[in-house]
Amino acid sequence: MTTAANTAVPTLIGSVQRALRLLEAVGTHRDGAPAKQLAREAGLPLPTAYHLLRTLTHEGYLRRENGVFLFGEAAERLIDGGAVQNRRTAMTDSLARWRDAIGVPVYCAIYREGEIELIAVADTPAHPAVDEWAAFRETGHAHAIGQCLLRQLDEDARGDHLDRHPVQPLTRHSVRDRESFLERLRSTERMEPVIERQEYALGTICAAIPITVGTTVATMAISMPLDQQDRLLPAVEQLRNEVADLLRSLVLSISI
Repeated sequence: MTTAANTAVPTLIGSVQRALRLLEAVGTHRDGAPAKQLAREAGLPLPTAYHLLRTLTHEGYLRRENGVFLFGEAAERLIDGGAVQNRRTAMTDSLARWRDAIGVPVYCAIYREGEIELIAVADTPAHPAVDEWAAFRETGHAHAIGQCLLRQLDEDARGDHLDRHPVQPLTRHSVRDRESFLERLRSTERMEPVIERQEYALGTICAAIPITVGTTVATMAISMPLDQQDRLLPAVEQLRNEVADLLRSLVLSISI
């Protein structure tokens, strides 16, 4: 016997449904459309359409220009947010392919607005990512990701970062002070891989590859247990050799 709970009709808000139909109608016109046309396409009485269009315009989902309605800033944010999410998903899928091919966790990070930002990680239970026990953005001097990003900056930007996030050793293998860290950066080529051994986390080694897309400073990195260190350099070379292919899928995502 069917119960009332199983046959209950969900409560639907008619005004919301009508507003959504109007937004859908607007979306089919790149150059906008007048109220009468939108009302007709949405199957709404003109007075109802006018009322909803005014409300949607007031809330920023539409804007009116030269007698036609177009998407407003609020609607565009929703659209852009979906596009950003799609690009992030594509980037994570790309990193996952390299994770599976190399058999190690793969990271992608950028330097944005004066901070280190880890934007994607692909790992597995068998090969977990490094535990962020100390905030990555504040300890860039101690891990391969941060060292690689900071090395790509000019001296002023690098100095500003270290003023805000001073060099402090995290393990007995970490660089001890600012001058030692800067000397290390100066002694290596800007676009060479960075190798870091137990400076951020004991028992872990990492490598990061510099990536520049336009003005965006970025890096891809891998990590593995110390007892597998003989695999590190071959894994780095594998990633370097294929980085051009990976960039083709990341180029639209790297600066989100």
